[in-house]
Order: sequence, then structure tokens, then C-alpha cells
Amino acid sequence: METPTANLERERLLKLAQEYREKGYEVFFHPNPEDLPDFLNHYRPDMIVRRGKENVVIEVKSRSSLNSSSNQYLGNLAQAVEKHPDWRFELVMTNPEDTTYSLKAETSLQEHEIESQLQVAKQLTMQHPESAILYSWSLVEATLRLIAQKEELSLKKFDPRYLVNKLVTEGVISKSEYQLLMNALPLRNSIAHGFKTTQITQNYVYELIELIEQLLRTLHTGDEAG
Repeated sequence: METPTANLERERLLKLAQEYREKGYEVFFHPNPEDLPDFLNHYRPDMIVRRGKENVVIEVKSRSSLNSSSNQYLGNLAQAVEKHPDWRFELVMTNPEDTTYSLKAETSLQEHEIESQLQVAKQLTMQHPESAILYSWSLVEATLRLIAQKEELSLKKFDPRYLVNKLVTEGVISKSEYQLLMNALPLRNSIAHGFKTTQITQNYVYELIELIEQLLRTLHTGDEAG
């Protein structure tokens, strides 16, 4: 029996497959080894789509299914694909809000996992800034929860807007950091809900990643950001 997360990822994969078919692509679900080029013979991607000389390797993940092992796998897969002309890697993040999290059962990413996954976010930024901002935003929330825990703040919920407002009100993050996060949130929401946006640039995503790295450093220094 599939878990809610697996169902969510599968539904997103099926929707992507339909979108690519409508654009004239040939779709391979969980391709067999014989359908893969030699440089991918150590990988089992969720889907490959092809049209003419264009080949796309697609992985669909949700925040709750990411861990150190999957993060390393995705990073290696992205590097393997990007070395070959006519091939590109696409990581699609399902909407984290589609999954219900219990306050007691929540198992947030830890610092070393966030640092590791930031490397994948940086790789995605080069070619897929939309996917990168979804990925990065999940790391923002995990980082902010760690900071709230360190500051011994009581959180009534994990809603991102509530979390950001709580931390700026308590003086834990600066107003400039608050503004960057609040500017990024609607862009993240637009992408997560399937709306187009032309405001995402590589530099914008890098700013968000740099903020995450800066916030992670405060966990060691003990200094309040601001």
C-alpha cells in the first residue's frame, strides 16, 4: 500500500507525463535499463521523456521524502545528465502543503541535511530556477524551525507566513531578511500551485540560498541576525 507521500508524487508524475505527451514527447515511466543510455545505467529515474534530440530526465519528490541518501542520489544524477548534450535534468517538487503534518509527528530536516541539500539547490539554479526556489524554500522553513527551536520559541503551527512573522517579531531575524523571505513566498506559492511567473532569476534564487547559509551560521554563533 502506497503512503500518502508516494501517492502525491505519483499523481504529480502522471500529470507531468500527460503534459509532456500533449507536447509531443515520448514518455517512459520508470524506464528499464535497456531504455537508458550508458551514463545512466546506475540510476533509475522516475521518468524520461524524449522528443527529437531532446531528452529530459525527471525526478518527482516531496519535502518529506528527501533525506541525505536521496539528496546525494539527486545530486549525482543531475551531474551525470548535465555532462551530456541534448540531455537535461528536471527535479519537480510536489506542493508541500498537500501533505498534512502533525505537530507531534513532524520530523524536520537537521542542519547537516539542510547543508547537503543546499548543494542540490545550487545545481538546480543553473538551469531550473523555478524548481530551485521550491527546493530552497523547503530548506528555508526547515532552517527557521531549527532557529526557533534554538531560541526556545513556542510555535503553534508550521505555516511559513506565521513562522517568518514570529521570528521577525521576536527579533530573531532582521527586517531585511524578513522582507526577502516575504518577497520569495508568493513566488514559491505561484510555482507550487501551477501558475507562471517571470520574476524568478538565478540571482534571486542565489540570494535565497545565501540567506539560508547565513541563518545556519547563526545556529553556531548564537548571534541574532539583525
